Amino acid sequence: MVGGMLLHCKSLRRFEQSGGWIKALLEEAENERMHLMTFMEVAKPKWYERALVFAVQGVFFNAYFVTYILSPKLAHRIVGYLEEEAIHSYTEFLKELDNGNIENVPAPAIAIDYWRLPKDSTLRDVVLVVRADEA
Repeated sequence: MVGGMLLHCKSLRRFEQSGGWIKALLEEAENERMHLMTFMEVAKPKWYERALVFAVQGVFFNAYFVTYILSPKLAHRIVGYLEEEAIHSYTEFLKELDNGNIENVPAPAIAIDYWRLPKDSTLRDVVLVVRADEA
C-alpha cells in the first residue's frame, strides 16, 4: 500500500506512467489484507488483540513509509524477507495441522470466496493457498 501510494504520487508529480507498478503493488496490498482478514475470521480475536493489530499497523506503516522514501530498493527487500519468513511460518503451521496440534476446521467463507476454493475446503487448504501467495 505504501509503495503504491508513493509511486502514485510520484507518477502524478512527474506526469509519468508507472509501468503497471502501482496496480501490482496495490493488488499485493489487497492480497495481504485478505490474508489478515481470513486469519482474523479463523482466530476470532478479542478486542485487545485487534487493538494490537491496530498499533502494530500504525508503527509499521510509518516506519515503512520513511524507509520507502529513503530507499525503495531497501523497502522492497524488506518485504522480500518478510515474505520468506511467512513461507517458513506457514510451513510450520501446516506441520502443526498435520500433526493434529491445531484443529483442521472448515475454511472460512471469506477464504473460499477469495481463493475460489471448493465449499468443503479446510484450514489446511487455506494455509496452502496463502503460503503459495507468499511465495
